[in-house]
Amino acid sequence: MSGGKLTTYDVTKASCLPGTLSGTGDGTTFSTNEGSVVTVRAGRMSFDDNLGARSLRRVPGGLPSACQASGADVFDVFWRTFAENYPFFGAKGVDWKSEGDAARREAAAHPERLFDILCGLIRPLHDAHAGLLAAGRHCSFPRPGTPELNTTVPRAIAVADANLGAPIKRWASGAIAYADLPEGRGYLRISGFHDYAGTFAASSKVLAKALDEIFTADRVHTLRGLILDLRVNGGGDDPLGLQVAARLTGVPHFAYAKRARNDPDDPTRFTVPQPFFVRPAAAPRYTGPLTVLTGSLDVSAGETFLQALLNRHPRPVLIGQSTQGAFSDLLERTLPKPGWTVALPNEEYLDSRGRAYDGTGIGPDLRVPVFAPDDLAAGRDPALAAARR
Repeated sequence: MSGGKLTTYDVTKASCLPGTLSGTGDGTTFSTNEGSVVTVRAGRMSFDDNLGARSLRRVPGGLPSACQASGADVFDVFWRTFAENYPFFGAKGVDWKSEGDAARREAAAHPERLFDILCGLIRPLHDAHAGLLAAGRHCSFPRPGTPELNTTVPRAIAVADANLGAPIKRWASGAIAYADLPEGRGYLRISGFHDYAGTFAASSKVLAKALDEIFTADRVHTLRGLILDLRVNGGGDDPLGLQVAARLTGVPHFAYAKRARNDPDDPTRFTVPQPFFVRPAAAPRYTGPLTVLTGSLDVSAGETFLQALLNRHPRPVLIGQSTQGAFSDLLERTLPKPGWTVALPNEEYLDSRGRAYDGTGIGPDLRVPVFAPDDLAAGRDPALAAARR
């Protein structure tokens, strides 16, 4: 931080590269190039579109010389970024060192295939939050069996809407949709928690307006039940999920605690967990029976939102299939090749018993097929039908 500018660097044991995040401000509060606001105070850094704070440690002598050097190796920075930050090698059954040694030999023999070789290292992790972006090319490998996103989501939304038998109203360019069902229940679909507007603050206002129009005083007192559809929730900003959860409870309750890996040599060591809570909104709230539709296309902030509802009373009934199992915020790092960046998770979200759901996802109470090709082709939605029953 200097002269009202925030500049970040991405560090491994072998490299220090300019990061993707930058900002301008008054030395304490910075508006970033990503539409968020960063606050730096008392040795801690926090983001308005994120939960928790990062501890800062001043480096004596200014910017290290490694951050002014060039010549870092792309493969080495990529491999070390995962080796020093990824927490789930053991859970995924991946020996990162041996996989890296084999891939390094292949990259030395075929440097023109570097992108594919690095993607091959990511593939066995089957982690939707691990990915490589390089000059318009992208690779990421979610859990096996996950439907293809771009073709499934539009059809799934159309089938769900056709099965409602009621008019549906939309907000946030369709990311939020609500219908009053004929049987006296409500149907609320949230397809993501991101990019409702140009900044996080503006997105929060868009969401607040939608929630005010959905959870009116009359409606929350007359609804016999609410079906919350998260089956195509592609994630986004955790605080927006808590903003919705605050309209679904009358009493405060534990949401989750998050912790980050903090030892480059030991993937089992983490920071002290920071707890977060759902606190009732100062506005009309729905506190009755809640049914949640889940599936493998419910990912990231869509999953943390669901996790934040599990301690609600009455507890929601989950119908469908397990969520994707990718909870962590994305750690985005630059690579020493123009246009190349890598993303990976480095956090766990813990429930009240200290359990994390990474890899497995949150399972349903009632398992029902979600977006089976035959069902979509026939216009059937068995999970929605089960929720209505």
